[in-house]
Amino acid sequence: TMKQRPKTVKKPWGRFDEYAKNEKVTVKIITVNTGGILSLQSHKNRKELWVALDSGLTATINNREKKLAKGQIAIIRKHAKHRIQASRKARFLEVSFGSFDENDIKRYEDKYGRE
Repeated sequence: TMKQRPKTVKKPWGRFDEYAKNEKVTVKIITVNTGGILSLQSHKNRKELWVALDSGLTATINNREKKLAKGQIAIIRKHAKHRIQASRKARFLEVSFGSFDENDIKRYEDKYGRE
């Protein structure tokens, strides 16, 4: 199962950060345009790990905002209300653990008028 932090393994040439090992996962790189904001949502069947690939992202998890520096992670547990927004065009890596289904989205609020 997913730990709070990825496992870091030091090597003579540097290191690697292991986010998942032998697990059922879906992995995406998501690009959020300047001023873009994902819907406030939750999932029953998956938890997520976000890794900021650029600066300019703010994650909201259960009403707590966290500015993510490049390389910082956020953990989203099952049923947690979450969203991410960008003050500039920015990308993040999303690792979804468990059963991934686009229909497993409960939206609470959406700037773009989706149900």
